[in-house]
Amino acid sequence: MSRIQTTLAALKAQGRKALIPYVTAGDPYADATPEIMQALADGGADIIELGVPFSDPMADGPVIQKASERALARGIGSPQVLAMVRAFRQHNATTPVVLMGYANPIERYDQREGQGAFIAAAKEAGVDGLLVVDYPPEECEDFAARLKAAGLDLIFLLAPTSTEQRMKEVGRNASGYVYYVSLKGVTGAGHLDTAAVAEMLPRIRRHVSLPVGVGFGIRDAATARAVGEVADAVVIGSRLIQILQTESRDNAPLAARAFMAEIRAALDA
Repeated sequence: MSRIQTTLAALKAQGRKALIPYVTAGDPYADATPEIMQALADGGADIIELGVPFSDPMADGPVIQKASERALARGIGSPQVLAMVRAFRQHNATTPVVLMGYANPIERYDQREGQGAFIAAAKEAGVDGLLVVDYPPEECEDFAARLKAAGLDLIFLLAPTSTEQRMKEVGRNASGYVYYVSLKGVTGAGHLDTAAVAEMLPRIRRHVSLPVGVGFGIRDAATARAVGEVADAVVIGSRLIQILQTESRDNAPLAARAFMAEIRAALDA
C-alpha cells in the first residue's frame, strides 16, 4: 500500500475523516514552505497537497492564482518544488504529500530531463501522489500505469457536472483518493451547498471504491465539519493561503498550525 492508502485506511479504522490542506509551493515565502508543511502536519493535517506554481491555473480562483504568480516571480518551478519536498522529508517520513498542478510543468520537466524524469524525481523526493488537473482519465492511462509502477498514486477530480461514464473512467484509473469539486466554479468560491454534496457522493461511490475527498468552498470549521459528515476527507486551500498572506515569515508556520488544529478539532468532534 502507498503512504496515502495506509493513512486513509488507518483513519477509516478509527472512524475519523482525513484533513487535507493545500498550499502553493514558495508562497508566501520562498524558503518557508517545508516549515509550513510540517506545521500543517503538527496541527492535524493527514495529507498535504502542495501546489506546483503555474502561469495559467484554470481551476483556481483569484487567491491561488495570485499565490502561483507570487511563487513564479520568486523563481519557483518544478525543481524547487521537489527540493521543498526533500527538505520536508528530512523531518517527516510519514505524512503523505500530493503534488497538485497542471500538465505543462510535468511535460516541460520531461522535455528537459528525459521521458519519465518527473515521475522518477518525484519518487526520489518523497512525493506520494499527483493530481494533474488537465489530465483527463481517458487520456492518461499510460501515465497512470507509470505512476503505479513507481508506487505513486494518481488522484483525479470529479465535479457536479461529471457524467456516469466519467465516474467509471476515474474509478478505473485513480488510486489513493478521488477529489470531488463541490461546486461549479473555481477554488475559493463561497457558495458551498453541503446538501448537494451529500446527494452527489452516493452516485460517485457507485463507481469509485476509493475514499472521496471534497474541496472548493470549504473555509472554516463549520463547513469542514458539515462536509466531513458525508465525505471521507476535507480539502481546504484558499482560506489557508489567505491566512498565510497576512503573516510574517516567522509567524506563518504558527498560523498554519493553529488553523489546522481548529479544523481538526471540528472534524473530530
